[in-house]
Amino acid sequence: MQLARRLLTFSGSAPAYSWQAGLLVITFVFLFLLALSSGPIPMDFSQVLQSLVNAISGADIQGQADWVIRELRLPRAVMAILIGAGLAVAGVITQGIFRNPLADPGLIGVSSGAALAAVAVIVLSNSLLAFWVQLTGVFALPLAAFMGAMLVSLIIYRLGTINGQTQIAMLLLAGVAINVITGALTGILTYVADDQQLRSMTFWSMGSLAYGRWPEISALFLCVLLPLLVLPGFSRLLNALLMGEAVATHLGFQVQRGKFILLAAAALMVGAGVAVAGMIGFIGLVVPHLMRLLLGPDHRQLVPASMICGAALLLLADLIARTWLAPADIPVGLVMAILGGPVFLLLLTQQIKSVRSS
Repeated sequence: MQLARRLLTFSGSAPAYSWQAGLLVITFVFLFLLALSSGPIPMDFSQVLQSLVNAISGADIQGQADWVIRELRLPRAVMAILIGAGLAVAGVITQGIFRNPLADPGLIGVSSGAALAAVAVIVLSNSLLAFWVQLTGVFALPLAAFMGAMLVSLIIYRLGTINGQTQIAMLLLAGVAINVITGALTGILTYVADDQQLRSMTFWSMGSLAYGRWPEISALFLCVLLPLLVLPGFSRLLNALLMGEAVATHLGFQVQRGKFILLAAAALMVGAGVAVAGMIGFIGLVVPHLMRLLLGPDHRQLVPASMICGAALLLLADLIARTWLAPADIPVGLVMAILGGPVFLLLLTQQIKSVRSS
């Protein structure tokens, strides 16, 4: 009964945002300005703000500092914001559908499915997939990665759900199997790649925002921003799914249709992020968990808060990647692995303790 009352509360009027939401926004804005001001050529916030005003007003580039911000740092920061927000919300969706905090898109194989499709386009763009590249143009990688992520999402959902209940052991085991299979196929494609493709794939497989430019961002913008604008409308469905699919159906939700749309949106965001920046893990695992601890399980707060926190976290990780061993540029995927690995072990330990106590 207590859970039912919480569910009815979640489905009522819009929640009032507390001071935590304001703190998230302030942190995000600060990290955005810090990302634009930090680098081999340090700048103060006044220069950054002036450059942003010039860019918004359409003024010509004025001086070296303005060029560095507008052509190098701003595209990279915008890419970090879009990818971080997309991966975080994809984690919220995945965990909400599977009703488990360990259902991260990277851990269950969704990211590796997107990576396999993207690698196939990179290696086979002049042979077997030449028609696909000609047909889709600049969207060849994002669309292929979306299809790979969507296919894996459907497979994982079928394998991990038994009699309407998500089995976390089956989910993780299926994810391990998918990761092994896609890793082997990616290895075969790597073996047949030429030197130029191999260099690109090696750096891309570690996850990097170093090649963020406006043409790539335009494709990423469409693939990530559109789902982010639509997904808050599905927050009540995600709240209902906390009680199970049967309860959600009795409350009048079209569960199967809604789940398909949510999985497609998550796959599109993950696929687009992987296609543009490579493998960046743990954002979809860490951010939703932190936001639940901070704001609670209501997805009407959880979805927008995860957008902001995911963007801020990837901005921070990319800032560390650019400045930690400057002038070397560490792949941001490695930084996120260092930050996210311990958090995953902590979550796994908590799951083991809860199973033993039950």
